[in-house]
Amino acid sequence: MHAGKKFTAIEFIVWTKRSILCLAILSTIPTLFYFCGWKFISFPWQPIAIMGTAVAFIVGFKNNASYSRLWEARQIYGAIINDSRSFGYTLRDSLSMKNSEKVKSMFARHYAWLTALRFQLREPRAWENMNTAQYEEYARKYDICEKLLKLDDELKNYLSADELKYILSKKNRATQLMAFQSKELSEAYTNGEINDFQWTQINQQLVKFTDNQGKAERIKNFPYPRNFSSITTYLLLLFIVFVPFGLLKEFDKLGDGTFLEGFTLWFNIPFSLLVTWCFHTLDSVGEASVNPFEGSPNDVPITQISRTIEIDMRDMLDETNLPPAIIPKNNIVL
Repeated sequence: MHAGKKFTAIEFIVWTKRSILCLAILSTIPTLFYFCGWKFISFPWQPIAIMGTAVAFIVGFKNNASYSRLWEARQIYGAIINDSRSFGYTLRDSLSMKNSEKVKSMFARHYAWLTALRFQLREPRAWENMNTAQYEEYARKYDICEKLLKLDDELKNYLSADELKYILSKKNRATQLMAFQSKELSEAYTNGEINDFQWTQINQQLVKFTDNQGKAERIKNFPYPRNFSSITTYLLLLFIVFVPFGLLKEFDKLGDGTFLEGFTLWFNIPFSLLVTWCFHTLDSVGEASVNPFEGSPNDVPITQISRTIEIDMRDMLDETNLPPAIIPKNNIVL
């Protein structure tokens, strides 16, 4: 998540510098051929304008869908924040008088669940963008904790050796951690440590965590539909290629009867570059938001949120050695 006021123009230019170079080449080639006498390569601009309208609609549709996925992901983690706080004080007040160690154990297991979940959500998928040069280069400006640290080492801080060994042997570690919580809660109920109402209340919180985990996994494991994504890419590519050809004749005759006659043709390069860059960058912005857990600078800050929850819950137990908050690096926080 970008935590500053805005992305600066320089950041956008640096982020799209490879695209700018490619677009400049695509604008220059037809201009050079036209200048060398290949007048026949000039296309009427009207069909290209119609194509641009279609591209604008489909890129806008993609960006709207991308924002919806991003906002849903943020709502999921917003619910996890609220439910974690409710879970914390309900569990503390229900069990602390009879078994304070069990409270601490279940609190720690919840931190482990948050940790396992964020590591799972950061795992790469074939359709994500973080393996491209554009994103890898920009990722050097900030830290992706799940890429720099190991899950094993993080979970050691919260789980016993036996629990850690068991959890690491499972595929979906977050699910098994929540199952552990349910098991321990059932034992507390069987032993008479909590009553029927308390068991129901706490168990409902575990169900909410499982529900929110499933919602996050749905966004992670189901990409923006490939048919919409593919047609957007193809139409955008066609539009970008044809724009310089459609503006050749218009810029060539722009200087007729003036001292710029014969020179205005070269305006085709910067103007075609500007038009195609706008469309391509709009598509890139949508693509940067469509996978809200991959580790891009526009992602939901699940690491920061998880740390905030841990700090709040430790504070409920009056712990003094609280972990530090996650702060932005170069205005980016994950």
